[in-house]
Amino acid sequence: MECSKGNTCFKLLILMFSALILTACAERTRPAPVVSLNSSTTNYSATKTTISGSSYKVKSGETLYSIAWRSGQDTRTLANLNNLKSPYKIFPGQILQLQSKVTKTNRSGAKSNKSTNTSVKNKQKTSSKNVAKQKSQEYGEESGGKFTDVKVPSLTQKVKKWVWPVKGKIISNFSSSAQGNKGIDIAGNKGTSIKAAADGLIVYAGNALRGYGNLIIIKHNDDYLSAYAHNDTLLVKEQQTVKANQVIAKMGNTGTNKTMLHFEIRFRGKSVNPKRYLP
Repeated sequence: MECSKGNTCFKLLILMFSALILTACAERTRPAPVVSLNSSTTNYSATKTTISGSSYKVKSGETLYSIAWRSGQDTRTLANLNNLKSPYKIFPGQILQLQSKVTKTNRSGAKSNKSTNTSVKNKQKTSSKNVAKQKSQEYGEESGGKFTDVKVPSLTQKVKKWVWPVKGKIISNFSSSAQGNKGIDIAGNKGTSIKAAADGLIVYAGNALRGYGNLIIIKHNDDYLSAYAHNDTLLVKEQQTVKANQVIAKMGNTGTNKTMLHFEIRFRGKSVNPKRYLP
């Protein structure tokens, strides 16, 4: 290119450079990706934690209480369905019935119906005797075919008081919806002490429940259970009795990407709002 004047040549170079910049900008049609900083793996959805179906195959590390917890049933109901006696020992590979079997009625055979009714009554009598027997053997340990009593608090009485398992900001509240949070999430620092919310018996301590991390379940009486999830360290063992305010674990982030405590209370197997019970 030949330019007769210096200023004209300089102006042409400026115009060409501007055109290149505009072309590059025009080719940029998609926005830059956005990364969420508030994402969390904590999700207590039904597909993640609950058990569906009429039967279930026991996996390693599970107890009847943890399976009842996942199926949303009262442990006593599950035990009766499977003819299990306290302390409800189960083993990996065992098939548990989660629903009662419905017997077909025979319209043409009155004798068959009478026989069935008699059988049901006999089973009910036997079940009543077993329940009465279990009351005296509750929380016993099997030894030489006999049950040896273990010192436990009176779990048939009402919970005297509930206490907060840890102090901190509530970052997620209870929801009664099918896919909602079945407890409350309390934020805190790793290693913070987690305390029992009431007197009771440790019926589960482990990490076999997907989505809960290191989990503790405490039985307070025949109606109430409480759970403490995502712990870093568990300081209690199954069949151990604890008192309200006793340290049972250290806060962590197992099973989630946030350091926090996920706390639940169940009444006869059903989730209830913990804030209704905590002072």
